[in-house]
Amino acid sequence: MDATNESSEGAPFILLGLTTSPEQRRPLFGLFLVLYVAGILGNGLIVAAIRASPALRAPMYFLLAHLSFADLCFTSVTVPKMLTNLLAHDRSISVAGCLTQMYFFFALGVTDSCLLAAMAYDRYVAIRHPLHYATRMSRAVCKALVGTAWLVSHVHSLLHILLMARLSFCASHHVPHFFCDHQPLLRLSCSDTRHIQLLIFTEGAAVVVTPFLLILASYGAIAAAVLRLPSASGRLRAVSTCGSHLAVVSLFYGTVIAVYFQPTSRYEAERGRVATVMYTVVTPMLNPVIYSLRNRDVQGALRALFTGRRISAGDS
Repeated sequence: MDATNESSEGAPFILLGLTTSPEQRRPLFGLFLVLYVAGILGNGLIVAAIRASPALRAPMYFLLAHLSFADLCFTSVTVPKMLTNLLAHDRSISVAGCLTQMYFFFALGVTDSCLLAAMAYDRYVAIRHPLHYATRMSRAVCKALVGTAWLVSHVHSLLHILLMARLSFCASHHVPHFFCDHQPLLRLSCSDTRHIQLLIFTEGAAVVVTPFLLILASYGAIAAAVLRLPSASGRLRAVSTCGSHLAVVSLFYGTVIAVYFQPTSRYEAERGRVATVMYTVVTPMLNPVIYSLRNRDVQGALRALFTGRRISAGDS
C-alpha cells in the first residue's frame, strides 16, 4: 500500500449530515432537539414509573421497561452527534468512533426488534391463552426473552463490526449521512464488500425479518380473537389499540428493511437519510405514547411518580 492510501486509511470520516445547506441547519437543529428531548423524557418516565410502581409488575410492563430503556439508548447513539454537527464546523469522527457508534446502533436496533416481538407474543398469550398466561409468561420466561434479545443483538452487531473493521477506505471519507451507517460506508469502501452484504441478507434477515413476521402472526391471531368479542365497544377499543401498535411497528420495520435489504449499488443517500430518521428518531419517540401513555395503570404510576404518592399493587 502506498503512502497516499495509508494516509487515507487513518483519516477520520466526515459526516455530511442531513443537509449541506447552512440555512436549513438551525431549523433542523430545533426540530430534532424537540423530538430527541420528547423521546428521552417519554421513555425515561416510562422506565422510572415501572420501576417505582408495585402495580406495574405484569410481564408486559417488564418488557415495556426494557423497550423504553433500549429506545432511550438507541436515539442517544446517533442524535446528539447529529445535533452537534448541525451547528459545528468540524463534523469529523474517528474510525474507532465510527465503528463504536455503528456497534451500539446495530446492537440496540436489534434489541428493539426482538423486544417488539416479545411484547407481541405477550399480548398473544394474554388474549388467546389467558388461563395459561401466568405459566407461559412467568418471570423466568420474561427474563429469558429479554436476555436472549440483548445477547442476540450484541452477537449480531459484533459480527458486522468485525467485518467492517477489515474494510479499506482509500477513496473519499465524506459520509453522506448523519451517523456511521452500513450502506453509505460500504459505498465508500474500495474492498470487496460482497461478504458483508451476504451477511446482511442472511443473518441480518434472521434478526429483523423473523421478529417482524412473528409480530404480524401474533397480531393476526389477536385480531381473530378480538372479532369474537361480544361487546362492540370492546372490539373497537381492541382494534384501535392493535392498529396503532401495528402502525408504529410497520413504520419501524418498513424503513429498516427499505434501507438495509437492498444492494449497496442501489442505495440512494437522500432517501436513506429520510428513512433512517423514521426508525432512529420518530418511532422511539412514538413508542411511549403508543404502548404506555394511553394506559390507565401507567398514567396512575406517572401521577404517583410526580406527586410522590405510593401506589400498591391493588390500585388501578
